[in-house]
Amino acid sequence: MRTLIAAVVLATTAAFGSTAYAAPTTAPTSSTYVVAPTAIDTCALSSLPSQASDTLELIHSGGPFPYSQDGVVFQNREGILPAESSSYYHEYTVITPGSPDRGARRLIGGGAKTDPAHVYYTGDHYASFCEVDENN
Repeated sequence: MRTLIAAVVLATTAAFGSTAYAAPTTAPTSSTYVVAPTAIDTCALSSLPSQASDTLELIHSGGPFPYSQDGVVFQNREGILPAESSSYYHEYTVITPGSPDRGARRLIGGGAKTDPAHVYYTGDHYASFCEVDENN
């Protein structure tokens, strides 16, 4: 890599005079780059499986929930949701009829447990999310 940089500097100097730009001799570190967060689409509650509405009603009423894991802290390890404090998000199962287990569908509430400021839906076990518009 340094040989290539040196060759470019020499070629530039020959073509444009002695005031050529000296390229850095070390590769940039990962902290050099700022990665913009991925935009999260909005989805109407009415466009989601009907069980998402049922789960949202349970969230607003404080339960009871069908699974003991419902209401636990969601750690956002995937980094797809906006960065928040470690206890900001909580996950809830959206029942999948016919599934022998909890399935892949979840609602993630951000903020207060019974009145989340933001609610996100994933139908693919955290690979993607949309922010739920509860009014549509």
